[in-house]
Amino acid sequence: MMSSEGRYSEAFVWVWLPGAVEPVVAGKLSAEGEHLIFNYGKSYLARENAIPLYDPELPLRPGLIPLLPGLSMPACIRDGSPDAWGRRVIINRKLGTRGAKADTAQLDELTYLLESGSNRIGAFDFQHSATEYVPRGSENASLDQLAQAAEFVEMGMPLSPELDQALQHGTSIGGARPKAQVDDDDKQYIAKFSSTTDLYSVVKAEFVAMRLAALAGLNVASVSLTNSLHKDVLLIERFDRVPSGAGWQRKIMVSALTMLALDEMMARYASYQDLAELVRHRFTDASATLRELYSRLVFNILCGNTDDHARNHAAFWDGQTLHLTPAYDICPQSRTGNEATQAMLIAGDDRMSRVSSCLNASAHFLLSRAEAIAIVEHQLTSIVDHWDAVCVEAGLTVTDRAFLWGRQFLNPYAFEDLDGDAGHLKTMADTARSR
Repeated sequence: MMSSEGRYSEAFVWVWLPGAVEPVVAGKLSAEGEHLIFNYGKSYLARENAIPLYDPELPLRPGLIPLLPGLSMPACIRDGSPDAWGRRVIINRKLGTRGAKADTAQLDELTYLLESGSNRIGAFDFQHSATEYVPRGSENASLDQLAQAAEFVEMGMPLSPELDQALQHGTSIGGARPKAQVDDDDKQYIAKFSSTTDLYSVVKAEFVAMRLAALAGLNVASVSLTNSLHKDVLLIERFDRVPSGAGWQRKIMVSALTMLALDEMMARYASYQDLAELVRHRFTDASATLRELYSRLVFNILCGNTDDHARNHAAFWDGQTLHLTPAYDICPQSRTGNEATQAMLIAGDDRMSRVSSCLNASAHFLLSRAEAIAIVEHQLTSIVDHWDAVCVEAGLTVTDRAFLWGRQFLNPYAFEDLDGDAGHLKTMADTARSR
C-alpha cells in the first residue's frame, strides 16, 4: 500500500519456518513516521509451529511490538534489507541515469525491502500481500549477463529489462561490492565481481584469505574462483540454504549488529567483548563457539581484514537457540601504512589491529593466555606453510603476491609490541616476511 507521499506504508513479512520449503506470512511491518513497527498476524500466532522471528526483539505475542531503544525498525528485519550494492541496483532501476549520483537515502526502507530480490540472506521475504506470495527476481542468468549488469550499475548506466531482471536476483545480498546470486541444481552461490575501482585483485585476495582461514581450521564458507568477461569472479557457497527433495529450505540468520541491539549509526560501538558475553549466555556449545570467534578475530588481524564489522558476523536462529554461521567476507583491506584498526572494538576501547590486543582479550573468550598464544602460533604457521600453494591455486601474479605479503598478511604493526611469552610470535612473523 502506498502512502499519500508516494511511499510504501506497509509490507507483509513472510518466513520459511525450520524445515519448510514454502513461506508463510508472519506479520506486517507498518510505517509510523520515521519508524517501522511490526506485529504478528493472528494466523501465524495460531500456528503450532510458529516461532519468534527473533525472540529478544520480536517475541511471539499479539499487537504492535515496541522497538528496542535506538532502533528505527526491528534489527532482525533490517538484516534482510539490501546493503550498499543492492541499494545501488535498486536506485539504478528507479532513477535511471541519475543512479550514479543518487543518495541511497532518497528511497525509504520499505521501498528497499519490497523492490529487492526475494532470495535474500536468511529466511525472510517482504510482500505487498498477506495471502499471495509472489517471488521477485527468480530467473537464472549467466555469469556474463550478471557481470555486464554489475558493470553498468557501477557506471550509473540504466539496464535493459533483461539485465535488470538478471541483477535483481541479487539485490537483497549485503555488502558494498558488485555481486549477484547464482543457482545450481543442488547449490546456491553468491558471486562477487571485480570492481572498476580495484587497485589490485581484491576478489583473488578474498579467495586466498578464505582458503587460508579454512586451512587454519576455521569454519568458513566454501569458495571457488572463476572468470567472466575477462574479470575474476569469486563464488561463495551459501550456507543459509539447504536442498531437500521437495525444494530449498532456508535458515533464519541474525547479524551480530542485531544480536547486540545496535543500528547502523551505532555500529562503531559493537565489540568482540560484548559479542563474546552474548555467546556465553545465548549460544549452544558456548565454549567451542568462543574459541571459534576468537580464532576469527586473530585471523582477521593476521590477514589484514579490518572490515570485520558487526554485519560480517552472524548466527543461525531456530526459534530457541543461536548457532554461529560459517565465517564469510574475510577480505584483506588495502592499507598504505602499518597502523590499522578493526571495525569492531576488541575489548574496552581497544580496536587496534594487533596480536597483543587479542591476547589481552583472551579471558573474555574463556581462554587462558597460553591457549590464546597457541592459537596465534598455529595460524601463523598455517599461513606460512600454505601461502605459496594457495596463491598458485588463486593464480595470483608475482606483483599481487608481493602486494599482499607483509602488507595485508602479517603486517609488521600486528606484532610490534610483542615480548616476553609472546615474543616468539614476532620472530616467526619477521622470519616469514623476510623469506
